[in-house]
Amino acid sequence: MLSVSGLNIFHSNLQVVWDLSFRVNKGELVTMIGPNGAGKTTTVETIVGLNKKATGSILFDGESILGSQPYDLFRKGLALVPEKREIFPTMPVIENLLLGGTCNPGPEKSLDRIFRLFPILNERRQQMAGTLSGGEQQMLAIGRALMSEPRLLILDEPSTGLSPLLTGQVFRSLEQLGREGMTILLLEQNVRNALAMCNRGYVLENGRIVQEGKSKELLHDKRIQKAYLGF
Repeated sequence: MLSVSGLNIFHSNLQVVWDLSFRVNKGELVTMIGPNGAGKTTTVETIVGLNKKATGSILFDGESILGSQPYDLFRKGLALVPEKREIFPTMPVIENLLLGGTCNPGPEKSLDRIFRLFPILNERRQQMAGTLSGGEQQMLAIGRALMSEPRLLILDEPSTGLSPLLTGQVFRSLEQLGREGMTILLLEQNVRNALAMCNRGYVLENGRIVQEGKSKELLHDKRIQKAYLGF
């Protein structure tokens, strides 16, 4: 579904990502882990068209999308849940959700799915989004992305700022989406949860992929355990 090959990314004249190659197959849950500043956010911003200073190849279902406009990619089925959530705080929950479904011919069906996944959003559908807790705002951001019925859902650090309890709730919702067949690319610093949920993983450090493999193998890798799991 998504194939990235030889991707180099720049900020001004400074190169920040080098020769990045990875793939996400249809129906897979794939994670990219690594420390803050490794280049994960820059990579997904380039994939969804927010950053144009890049060379290499990005294919979505065999079609080149490098340099495409974000709205065109949104219509093709790529949806990003950004790290900072980017909800509209002075708008009700329901209006935030409906904004995500502007390209969706059947938003009612999507709303039903989201309210089953996140019942609290249904309970607070008329509440201003800015008054929600951090975990509820993250659920709203995910729900808004799902309103477009994406073919590929990309999430950038969804556990940032959440308590362990709320982190668990968010990850369980993502697992449920995976069981329903959703294709997911997850960027995370919460390495244990990310690898436990996903099929495969890539380790990004200093703008380069330094390791990849099946998630179970990475979980038991001594280098990963020492660097990210505190063993």
